[in-house]
Amino acid sequence: MDRSFVVFLLSGVLAGQLSAAGAEQGTNPLLAMDAENASLKTSALPAAPQGKSTIIGGEIQRLDPVRDQFQLKASGQRPMTVLFDERTQVYLDGKKISLRDLHSDSIASIQTALDGTKVFAISIHMLSRVPEGEYQGQVLSYSAATGVLTVREVASRNPVKVVVPMNIPITRVGQINGPPLNPGLSDLVKGALVSLTFEPNQAGQGIASRIEILATPGSAFVFGGSISSLDMHTGRMTVTDPRDEKAYQIIFDPSKFPTSQTLHDGDSIRVTATFDGSRYVANSIALN
Repeated sequence: MDRSFVVFLLSGVLAGQLSAAGAEQGTNPLLAMDAENASLKTSALPAAPQGKSTIIGGEIQRLDPVRDQFQLKASGQRPMTVLFDERTQVYLDGKKISLRDLHSDSIASIQTALDGTKVFAISIHMLSRVPEGEYQGQVLSYSAATGVLTVREVASRNPVKVVVPMNIPITRVGQINGPPLNPGLSDLVKGALVSLTFEPNQAGQGIASRIEILATPGSAFVFGGSISSLDMHTGRMTVTDPRDEKAYQIIFDPSKFPTSQTLHDGDSIRVTATFDGSRYVANSIALN
């Protein structure tokens, strides 16, 4: 009798016995064996690499589940090979998922560590939708060499990094004076207030498509509107401008502006102020 047929026949008999036993006990022993084998396989693996970890973002390409590896394409860099196994934790939009759900063409942020000379994925965080939209904040830094602009909202500790193309349209809004040159990349100085629109590229990076310069250090503004709050002790007032329906907090020295002694909430005023990189400082105050 053919040997392969005997092995096949014995395997079938054994599977039938296990199925019968499972039916009597109300469980499927084959599934139980799979779970046990998976548990034994995981416990037999060494601990995850303990070296310094690095977070890399990019697109997962050429996923190979047989060799447990894939290519990660980060923007501006050559694809790198990343290894993974049962120790790798996989998340989609912050929710943990099975390693089997990992697939190519995904945009991901990957926590890696060196396993000898090879790169190992400790965790993989995928997004079903790459963030895009508008953002307003203060410039922390801009690199003309890399084109990377780092902006942070006043009330947030988490900065946002976007890539600024060389030919991006840049405009100034509301300033009555400013840098001598036309609006451009030179306005992206530390402390400048900006509003930007960005879209993701295939590598998951934010690419700015429009930038408005709201204020640069040293630029002057004219605010006209009603006083919504006034504190003579600290020299602070908030003026709501009806043109854009926004509220602006302005710093002033009451001793330099005698008119301020007669101001009240609700008064309509006209203020000329200079942006010093963190606040608007009044140069003149007049009642309308």
